[in-house]
Amino acid sequence: MPELPEVQTTTAGLDKELPYLFIKDVWTDLKSKDKRNKDSVKNPKYFEYFKKEVKGKRILGATRRGKNILIRLEGRKTILIHMKMTGHLLFGKYSYDKKENIWIPDKNQKNEALNDPFNRFIRVVFMLKDPKRAGNAGEMHLAFSDVRKFGKITLVDTSTLSESIHLAHLGPEPLAKDFSTKDMAERLMKKPNGKIKTVLMDQSVIAGIGNIYSDEILWKAGIHPEEIVKNISAGELGAIYKAMKETLAQGIDFGGDSMSDYRNIYGEKGSFQHKHNAYKRSGKPCNKKGCDGTIVRKSIGGRSAHFCPKHQKLKKKK
Repeated sequence: MPELPEVQTTTAGLDKELPYLFIKDVWTDLKSKDKRNKDSVKNPKYFEYFKKEVKGKRILGATRRGKNILIRLEGRKTILIHMKMTGHLLFGKYSYDKKENIWIPDKNQKNEALNDPFNRFIRVVFMLKDPKRAGNAGEMHLAFSDVRKFGKITLVDTSTLSESIHLAHLGPEPLAKDFSTKDMAERLMKKPNGKIKTVLMDQSVIAGIGNIYSDEILWKAGIHPEEIVKNISAGELGAIYKAMKETLAQGIDFGGDSMSDYRNIYGEKGSFQHKHNAYKRSGKPCNKKGCDGTIVRKSIGGRSAHFCPKHQKLKKKK
């Protein structure tokens, strides 16, 4: 699942390309009868409402909250997109193949990255118009590719966005300038008996961290993923805080992690997957200087954890 760095990379791209464009129309081939999707474009009835509300609206910009992408529209509405497991947004020119009922990258554009096989599962398309450019030159598309169809796209009143069911439960942003070591410690201590990896991934505690970055943060801080939160010392918390800030910032600097499906809005891979020290490196030597350990994999709370048992030692129970 795309985590904070991938969502931030996407949001930054959208905020560069989308402002002042108008939404001409919206298309989807999603049709779900699942009641859990009642306020999502997967629901045909909701999609008709959604399309009516966004057509003709000008896009003001894009921001991020946790793993959610927020596209602000004129008229005090915000499109909320959660990419879930395999979703990602693509910006470019597309053509609709009526025979196959699919959208394909326009042959006349030069961006070959959109032809990446991971970008072909188009589920939703926003047809956009640049009012400053005439004819086809002003026609653009924002497409949502999602092989497993888990992604969420909905519409929320901008004025009540932070209190909505989509965002109200989220913890603070770990990269916020005013998020201190003390703040992080207080958030983690909301789950004092929890295992640190599980607690770091709890979106109600801290927003945006998932499986990949929790492994990398704990490897860098030298903390065992099963360490109980209340047993972590002040010094160790400081190490986690420093590793969290540095690792998430590095993930953004490298354009996100594309070990799986993630691509940026131009269809391009990120490169953080080449910087892993723990995630998906089981059986490989630990990269920590002076450590002769080997990365192992273990299931913790139903999720896989990768760590070095040599320098990420679990404290003995008292």
